Amino acid sequence: MPPATALNTLETDRITLRPQRVSDAAVYRQLWAERDVRVPQHRQINLDGRPTEEDIATQIRDERQASRPGLLAVERKAAGDVIGYCGLVFNGDGTNDEPELAFELLRAIHNKGFATEAGWAVVRWAGEAGYGRLWATVWDWNVASRRVLEKLGFRDTGGVGPETVHGRSLLTVLEV
Repeated sequence: MPPATALNTLETDRITLRPQRVSDAAVYRQLWAERDVRVPQHRQINLDGRPTEEDIATQIRDERQASRPGLLAVERKAAGDVIGYCGLVFNGDGTNDEPELAFELLRAIHNKGFATEAGWAVVRWAGEAGYGRLWATVWDWNVASRRVLEKLGFRDTGGVGPETVHGRSLLTVLEV
């Protein structure tokens, strides 16, 4: 079983992936606001304006107590700004030994290779840490994220969630 230690800082040429900070909550709230209308309601800002920036800050504080890998803030080195997150989650389709890769970046950053770059850093770390397999789910209509996963080497398992008003969720896997 891979170590249950949290992800530390990872670096590439253009970005630093680092543990989340409460000060990142504003960027994460912006991610919520930018989500495609096809995303399920529980992953969108509700009519009461939740999650608020403070709700997200509380979640970051709570998650920092976890002793296993999680999501990292993606920060551009040149600008010093947080542009999203990337990391491993353990509530997806894999087991505790097989976490799910998750990433989300601000729309202004799309199509510049940052998601692929961040994904590569996390995949490399996962392999070095002893994880043998990673999973990722993606909506069938989310062509950009499907392309990122394909570039990272994830393959479609043929596993498809039920057709909903939000589309279909596709299951992909990567042998690390």
